[in-house]
Amino acid sequence: MLEQLRQQVYDMHMELPRYNLVVWTMGNVSARDPETGLIVIKPSGVRFEDLHPEDMVIIDMDANVVEGKYKYSSDTLTHLYVYRHRPDVNGVVHTHSTFATAFAAVGKPIPCFLTGMADEFGGPIPVGGFSLIGGIEIGKVIVESIGSSKAILMQNHGVFTIGKTAKDAVKAAVMAEDAARTSYYAMQLGTPLPISAENVASLYDRYSNVYGQH
Repeated sequence: MLEQLRQQVYDMHMELPRYNLVVWTMGNVSARDPETGLIVIKPSGVRFEDLHPEDMVIIDMDANVVEGKYKYSSDTLTHLYVYRHRPDVNGVVHTHSTFATAFAAVGKPIPCFLTGMADEFGGPIPVGGFSLIGGIEIGKVIVESIGSSKAILMQNHGVFTIGKTAKDAVKAAVMAEDAARTSYYAMQLGTPLPISAENVASLYDRYSNVYGQH
């Protein structure tokens, strides 16, 4: 089932180690099929280099396995909660990327110091409170705290990103780590210069509606 979407989700998983966003088995990508509402997600505890497209698990919105030989990711209920409450989202990514997770470890959002961050996120990346893994609690905090951003830091945990597709969510994860890394280094040099809210909004609008091919 959903062979093409399984391939896409597999391909997006391969982007995570390529951009140094994950180690060992710590991270996952899911995608929702808009036509059927079914979800494709990474199997639990399988190393990225051992994954194949056919290993991806297909589930319904109630976490019932529709097709797959492996147990689904331990973050599945988090992904499903986001999908249930954000019909505009068809891709969710979770990583423990180093610099963004460092901000999460101290419970601080990533301020919007950079034009590239304004482009992608339209403001700072917020941080949500601590929740245990495995249930819907993390999903609740994501939905309550992410606002209009495509990314959120979960305190003491890591990064979750969302998008219209899995590819969009992976891009947001890459950009979140890039923003966190650059912001960290800037903060070692001194006090980063702020960008006004008006200019952040202008940058985000340009990037969303003018930049690139349409």
